[in-house]
Formats: sequence, C-alpha cells, structure tokens
Amino acid sequence: MNTNSSTFDVIIVGGGLAGLSSAIHLSKYKLSVLVIEKNKYPKHKVCGEYVSNEVLPYLNFLNLDVFQLGAKRIDTFQLSTKKSKLISATLPMGGFGISRFCLDAALAEKAIEHNAQISQDTVEDIQFFDDRFSVATKNSKSYKAKIVIGAYGKRANVDLKLNRKFIKTKSPYLAVKTHVTGEFPDNVVALHNFEGGYCGVSKVENDRINVCYITNYKSFKKFKSIDEFQHEVLFKNEHLKHIFNQTSPVFEQPITISQISFENKSPIDHHIIMCGDTASLIHPLCGNGMSMAIKSAQIASKLIVKYFNSEIPNREALEKQYLREWNAVFKSRLKTGHRIANLFNHSKLSEVSMQVLQWFPMILPHIIKRTHGKLMQVK
Repeated sequence: MNTNSSTFDVIIVGGGLAGLSSAIHLSKYKLSVLVIEKNKYPKHKVCGEYVSNEVLPYLNFLNLDVFQLGAKRIDTFQLSTKKSKLISATLPMGGFGISRFCLDAALAEKAIEHNAQISQDTVEDIQFFDDRFSVATKNSKSYKAKIVIGAYGKRANVDLKLNRKFIKTKSPYLAVKTHVTGEFPDNVVALHNFEGGYCGVSKVENDRINVCYITNYKSFKKFKSIDEFQHEVLFKNEHLKHIFNQTSPVFEQPITISQISFENKSPIDHHIIMCGDTASLIHPLCGNGMSMAIKSAQIASKLIVKYFNSEIPNREALEKQYLREWNAVFKSRLKTGHRIANLFNHSKLSEVSMQVLQWFPMILPHIIKRTHGKLMQVK
C-alpha cells in the first residue's frame, strides 16, 4: 500500500516475523508505524518453520490464532547423528509448525488492520542526525522517524552502508528449503545430522512437510546440483534418505540462501534497534529461531512504547535497557546452540554424546529447555 506521510514515530526495516510483530504491537499503542519490506506477501522463506509454544500468549495479544491458520501441534523432538543413530524426547513446552508463507502474510494483514503502513521497497541507507533518523529507499523515497527497528534478516546491502563488522567476513554456509508431501508425523520436529550440516523436518499447514538444511558451501560445491548433493551426502543418514525417497516435492525447485554468517552482531547499531537475525544470527541448532525473533520484537516494542510515554527518559537509556534485556533473554540460548553445533561437527563426539543421551534420556529435555524460553508474558 502507498504511504500517505513521510514522517513516522517508528520505521521498521524488514517485514518478517520480528518486523511485523513489532508493527502490530506498536500500532496497538497508537504509534505511527511504517514497515518497509522488499518482498510481496505471501512468499516462501528459507526457515525451519517450527515455533515454540512460548510465543502463544504474545500471538494472542497480537490477535493471531495460528491454529486457525492450520498450524500443526508438535510435542516430540527427534535427533539423529550422521550415522543415523536416533533418539526421541518429549518437548517440555511443545510447539507448532507453520510456514513463513502463511504466517508472515497473516501478520502483515493484522499490521494493516491496526493501521500500520507497509511499503514494498528496499532500504538503501539509514542516517541518524540530530536525534532523528532519515531512511532512503531504492524507489527514491525518503522517510523520517524518531525510532528505527532493523528486522531485515541475516544480511542485507544496508549492512554495508552501516559498516557492520560481520558483513566484511565472507561466510561459508548456505541453506536449502523445500516443501514435500508424504508420510511424516504431525506432532514431530526432527533434526537429522549429515556430514557438513544438519536438516530440520516438521509438518506445517495443509499437510505439507518442511525440509530445511544448512551446510558448508565448500562441501556443497563439489557436486553438480542440489539433487546430487542430497543423494551423495544427506542420504548417508538413513532417516533423511527415507524422507526424501518416500515423499514428493511441492516446489518446482528448492529455495536457497547463501552467505549465512555466524559472526557476532550487535543488537544496537548506529542507534538502530535490531531484532531477530538482524540482531544476532540465531543458530539453527537453537531449534527455535522463529520464537526468538518474535520475542525480540516484544522486548523492543515494550521499551519503545515506554520511551514514547516518557517512562524511559532518553535514547541512551532505551538502548541500554534493550541490550540488558536482549542479553538476559538470549545470550545463554545462543551459546547453547553454538556449543551443540560444535559438538555435532565432530563425528566421534556426536556419536559418544548420543550414546550418553540414550543411557540418560532425561538429559535431552534439559538441553531443549536451554534453547527455549519461558511462556511469554504480555503485561
């Protein structure tokens, strides 16, 4: 939709989970909000598409019922090593499976219902001067705002303009995602390891199965095609081989993203409040990136509302409080994800760890809790 003004209380760069959740939240408190998103809704995105139930109270606050959209209820986690050793555990809090194609579009519709404005455009530059932001876009639009939220995902050209440190390092990782149809339990989310990476599998709406994996580009480029890579590498894990052989693809071609960085980022950069993957790359082995993006939006939005209500006296206090709350909620979870990834990058260690988990199965739910948060509070 076209914007009727060039000045807003808050401009949100990126209309994914974090950006749209913030847009709805802030609009509910009568702040003027502009979301600038380069893609048109609905659109598939490379994503694991599993969400912890911890976000359900907050989604209810945003007036969104994911189960009315067809989300699948998930209560069981499966984990396999490269050698196909499998272990299962009950998810302590449970979760649900829903596609980004469906969820992002529903959140965008809610944002518009709450009078947020959405512009399909690409942000090319963000400047901060005299306690106010100026945002320039590819379509030669210029906007101003008191607050800017960065929620544009893992990396974008605007990161170069902002001279963010992580963008200077070439990343060796890429991800591949597809939807398939076939037999897979509605209530299971699985994480299957293979040489050089790992693959998440879970059901989403319309009985489709989301299959999404991340791998090292160096390993991937040895093969002529995605199909060849899957047959020669993923299929060495018997569970992945079975899933691919017993299902039919929905997409004509899988979708991919490259240059996935695990470098450190800052949740505040150039006075921009960063949310989701824009604030810190949420490692796939945290197993819970979608809910972490939504939670970061809630943290940012609640503080921004307090800032506009003068409960937070100035920008410096706002930024310091956001950093404190971000670290309190996410720092430990992110560290756990990185440690799990390092473990499964070593075949012998991962096999030994799986043996320990089979001997002491009560350990796995504890590890899951370390990557998941508490039920979100809306007050």
